[in-house]
Amino acid sequence: MITKLNVISCAFSAFLISGFLLLPAGAQEQGDSVLDEIVVSATRRASSVRDVARSISVVDKERIQNGTQQLGLDEALAAVPGLYIQNRYNFSGDLRVAMRGFGARSSFGIRGIRVYVDGIPETLPDGQSGVDSIDLGSAQRIEVLRGPSSSLYGNASGGVISVISELGDTDPYVEGRLAAGDFGFFQVGVKAAGKLNETDYLFNLSKTELDGYRDHAEFRGTQFNGRLGIPFGESDRLLVALNITDQPVADDPGGINAAQVVLDPASARAQNLQFDGGETVEQQRLGFVYERERESGTLTLRNHYVWRDFANKLPFSGGGAVDLERLFYGFGAQFSLGEQLPDNAGLSFGVDYDRQDDDRKRFDNNDGVLGAMTFDQNEQVDSIGVFVQGELRPNDFLTLSAGLRYDEISYDVSDRFLTNGNDSGALDFDELSPSIGVNYRLGEGVLFASYGSSFETATTTELANPDASGGFNNSLKPQLADNFEVGFKNSVGNIYYEIALFSIDLEDELIPFELAAFPGRTFYSNAGDSSREGIETALSWANDNGLRVDASFTWSDFKYDSFIDDNMNDFSGNQLPGLPRRFGYLGLTYNAQNGFSGTIEVVHSGDLYGNNANSVEVSSYTVTNLRLMREFETEAWILRPYLGINNLLDEDYNNNIRINPFGGRFFEPAPPRNFYAGVVVRFQRDR
Repeated sequence: MITKLNVISCAFSAFLISGFLLLPAGAQEQGDSVLDEIVVSATRRASSVRDVARSISVVDKERIQNGTQQLGLDEALAAVPGLYIQNRYNFSGDLRVAMRGFGARSSFGIRGIRVYVDGIPETLPDGQSGVDSIDLGSAQRIEVLRGPSSSLYGNASGGVISVISELGDTDPYVEGRLAAGDFGFFQVGVKAAGKLNETDYLFNLSKTELDGYRDHAEFRGTQFNGRLGIPFGESDRLLVALNITDQPVADDPGGINAAQVVLDPASARAQNLQFDGGETVEQQRLGFVYERERESGTLTLRNHYVWRDFANKLPFSGGGAVDLERLFYGFGAQFSLGEQLPDNAGLSFGVDYDRQDDDRKRFDNNDGVLGAMTFDQNEQVDSIGVFVQGELRPNDFLTLSAGLRYDEISYDVSDRFLTNGNDSGALDFDELSPSIGVNYRLGEGVLFASYGSSFETATTTELANPDASGGFNNSLKPQLADNFEVGFKNSVGNIYYEIALFSIDLEDELIPFELAAFPGRTFYSNAGDSSREGIETALSWANDNGLRVDASFTWSDFKYDSFIDDNMNDFSGNQLPGLPRRFGYLGLTYNAQNGFSGTIEVVHSGDLYGNNANSVEVSSYTVTNLRLMREFETEAWILRPYLGINNLLDEDYNNNIRINPFGGRFFEPAPPRNFYAGVVVRFQRDR
């Protein structure tokens, strides 16, 4: 492995010197001090990109909101290297997000990656994240911290996605949005923001409807996102964040086999129609973040509450309908020392506590109608972690950083359905996660290297016992990873680029599989060992005439070093399924002085395998998208009509690949060429 990485390093060093370099997505600012100007907070301390000894990408509001459909995070994050996202068009399954391979195993929702919105976790203590409540229409920026980060955030920190909402620190305005397009797409929204005395506010209400390209793919959702920034004196501030999500319809067309793809790619799986596969979600999230700055240091406190009602129908009868009521709440505190330390040092420490309380029931699914109860249990997960982060700058060129975190996670299940026996039980895990990093300035650039560990427990859903009606699968162990990384980031004039090489060793990787008795339901086992290594590169270039180029490319080699499954199948040496070895992005944007702007982007995904045996290969694809917009301004009004074309060249490809499914149901075909158009109208009296 070291030899291979050395060879790759030499090759890409030559590539770097030759001038083809590549860089972090979304870096729009220009000038010699770009690395210093871009300040990120996903590292738990406000730091410039230059001072972060990790790979991190920043995506701005323009990329997130201008001319996009805002159906999923992948629209905004397509240019981020190392980040592979599928499943935009199946809202029942949520996005499948993988970062350096973490999260690839998920059959629904996000695993192995921490997600935060305005400093408030969207990731549960058991490691499952959801993005169905993230409001892209009010997102100001998204930070993506690539690579294991358990020393910062604990369980399931194979990477971090941090969404920061817009602030209302502007003259008051009201903005309306209306859009429509193919496959029954309709979207309407209204946003208001501004300052009231010293308090800033932002409120965004939106509604989205989509019939979908495939049969039984309808989606209906309404979302409210609100923020209040309340100052107390000159250096104290309270953020109050409220999010309400209502998704009464999110149908699941299911995966289909290769023969059905050829016959009718828009069709749904017959069983998903028969059993009315899909889900409904209602969620309310209330969060508070208090920050107090003094010369002695900065204190940050967080507190949040999430109430979630979820119902899901799976495509089988016995226990195929799920009803879940969840309460998720937590507290956190962090203190960063100030004047007690010399100017060349920094030290932060803190504690996080989160609790997840799920009442989970299963019923027979009688052709889409709830039948008799077959399962009733309460699942509780408690997570507590303490951490310390420090850095030292011995001179103007060198920065050393280190971190350490200790976590305890406990699972407790109370079986309330006792007619088939009592499957109550408990599981406890504890892990110590260290990290170290070094930055060395080379002119305007920075050479960086880091080591970080991560651990990942199975979620409550993944702990489902294939050998019993309830309880947890006690044979599952946490997945452990060690990450080594070296990279270089630089800005030269109007070019900003980055290259990173990584090597990750994993033990007990969590692997999904299905059983014939429960098609559509996923269980998990531990692989022996696996390894991941790769290269991530990205580039942004812009000139004074409004032309900008963004590019990224990722090459990776993810394989099982040793893995024999429960049926004694030996998959050692095989590639991890669901992930391509290579994928990339190229975007060209032109912003004219008359208000016209256009973006054409090309997204490429290489071949990948659909199963552990590597016997099902999914072909590569290249998708081209086009967005056009024109802005008209008057003294108080801004009008922005826009037009978008997805899959401009009408490529045949898959929106999602299901991993190790029973019956060869790997494929979820993506829509052909489709159009959408919309308009944004803003009124702001004191522009």
